[in-house]
Amino acid sequence: MTKIVQASEILELLGLPKPQRNERSALTLLALAGIGPRSPWKAARARPLRTVDVMAFMRDAYGKDYKPNSRETIRRQTLHQFEQARVVDRNADDPTRPTNSGKNAYQISAAALRVVRAYGTSAFDTEVAGFLRDHASLAATYAGIRETHLVPLRLSDGSTVSLSPGKHNELQVAVVNEFGPRFAPGAELLYFGDTARKRVVFEAELLRALGVPITEHDKLPDLILYWRKQRWLYLVEAVTSHGPVSPKRHSELERMLGSCRIAGFRRYAAEIAWDTEVWVAENPDHMIHFNGQKFLGPYALDGAKRGRASKRSRDPDR
Repeated sequence: MTKIVQASEILELLGLPKPQRNERSALTLLALAGIGPRSPWKAARARPLRTVDVMAFMRDAYGKDYKPNSRETIRRQTLHQFEQARVVDRNADDPTRPTNSGKNAYQISAAALRVVRAYGTSAFDTEVAGFLRDHASLAATYAGIRETHLVPLRLSDGSTVSLSPGKHNELQVAVVNEFGPRFAPGAELLYFGDTARKRVVFEAELLRALGVPITEHDKLPDLILYWRKQRWLYLVEAVTSHGPVSPKRHSELERMLGSCRIAGFRRYAAEIAWDTEVWVAENPDHMIHFNGQKFLGPYALDGAKRGRASKRSRDPDR
């Protein structure tokens, strides 16, 4: 196992996130500890190094010649996180040094140095445990920060799903919590696509029974609600800055649901297709109708079946 691989393992055990245990970060740790390819770990030492000194060590000891413009990447994507994780101390030789000084230096911390020196010995696990006890894992800390920004979605069974943060998911949750009770009371959530996890709610069996082609989930709208009482299927696209139900999207949804036995409607905001209903979260008690033949509700599939289809859509028992 090479020193670079071993250094990456140390960083992982110290709780560094994945981006801070790549080759660049492993080499940074080796430079800070003064460990060459053949150096024993017990020979690690602490000395203040500028970013250019770290890069010089990488080049001279490991033949990794990073370009001069990589200095900022090493500083921002490795050294700053090392400092947050207490792997290094910045300006330990002169704490009064201004942060914008060209002499800023980084030095492996005493706690991290003990871990590095113990690598490969029976004391290593103890040193790692002591480091993590005194300094929280940066990966866990970062995950905790992300957790506080997750968007909660409460499901009908009382459980809560945490969605990735962002205005798009916030709007989708508003559709479920605010639009649904007002305009589709009692509707079931059959499909909910998270921006990161793709399918948070996916009632495949019921969608299949309703004639929705679930094999084409990439073409499905953001949400699908089913109002069983009215036998209405709501196809919802959530728009925050782009992507409304354009005439093209309108046509795609119609083709995709050609075999669906339930008529449906969509809403969006921006370049809206006719026969589209728009709900705005900031004004949740009203809707905007881009006029066609009617407001809400299903349309007959063709002229010959218009009367029969319209009657069926109003009859929950048919």
